[in-house]
Amino acid sequence: MPEQSPTPKKRRRGRLFRFSAAFVVLLAVAGYLVVQYVTGGRGGPGCKVVSGKDDGQEFEFTQEQTMNAATIAAVGTGRGMPERAVTIALATALQESQLVNITHGDRDSLGLFQQRPSQGWGTEKQIMDPTYAAGVFYEHLAKVDDYQKLPLTVAAQRVQRSGYPEAYAKHEPDATLLSAALTGQSAATLTCQGLPDTTVTTTGPDAVRAALVRDFGREVLKETGAEVTGGATTSKGTSKSKTKTTATPAPSASATGGSSTVTLPVRSGSTKTGWQLAHWAVANSSALHIDRVSYNGREWAAGSANDPWHSTGTKAAGGVRIQTEAPTGQ
Repeated sequence: MPEQSPTPKKRRRGRLFRFSAAFVVLLAVAGYLVVQYVTGGRGGPGCKVVSGKDDGQEFEFTQEQTMNAATIAAVGTGRGMPERAVTIALATALQESQLVNITHGDRDSLGLFQQRPSQGWGTEKQIMDPTYAAGVFYEHLAKVDDYQKLPLTVAAQRVQRSGYPEAYAKHEPDATLLSAALTGQSAATLTCQGLPDTTVTTTGPDAVRAALVRDFGREVLKETGAEVTGGATTSKGTSKSKTKTTATPAPSASATGGSSTVTLPVRSGSTKTGWQLAHWAVANSSALHIDRVSYNGREWAAGSANDPWHSTGTKAAGGVRIQTEAPTGQ
């Protein structure tokens, strides 16, 4: 006996079910695309910063975000700006771009701070350079009278002229945690997964030193010569500090197997400088293919943002040691 055809009511229910399922899938895809758009396609949180006060505060963010945050902090200290200025800058960038170097915004706004070429902030190319964008933000902030004594929202607003000035306030707790870690005020408080960025074509000591100069300024590593040995570059020379927060004697590099170690000597009594450099290296671990960072008896290894800095059992001299892949193509 032939099967009975579905009733109109059953057919409507079937279509409704399929429509609902398709709609859910569409929402999921749209959500994924939004996340990729906002985070630059770098996925979910890969880094974490915790409070150095053991009060349970923490903040998770992507490797791209932490790299941009580290640049903002390095540019600030390289200019001799205090930690409060770095906190204001980080809170501003969190509100304006979520610490992602975006190519869009209100009208012609661009970059980490949503600066506008038409308002004299620089060219589009300049504004899309995180180092430049951070530098020009600090230039404007330094002109704000007593900005360190002002509420963060007021200080940020006098630079940004935003239509939503109170929005900066909600980012102050996270910016404070980031600032403490990225200026070296809090030791061993920043961790990242450190998964290598497969789009990177240049690695090794030269790439590390170039990135340090990019963020901290040319004075941080004033080299007088370089020698390539065993696939790694060994530097010899002296350096001159631009400010106390970026004081680092000459770096050196050595090769072992398929990796190289860049050593950044830190002056006695300058542990804050050392921790800023160590956290900067962790923040840039993905882009620079950094596998291991050690300083002051503590060590971080790529693999998981949840693994804390562990003790090495000794506080041997030698400054900040950054182990990275041997130069690409060597």
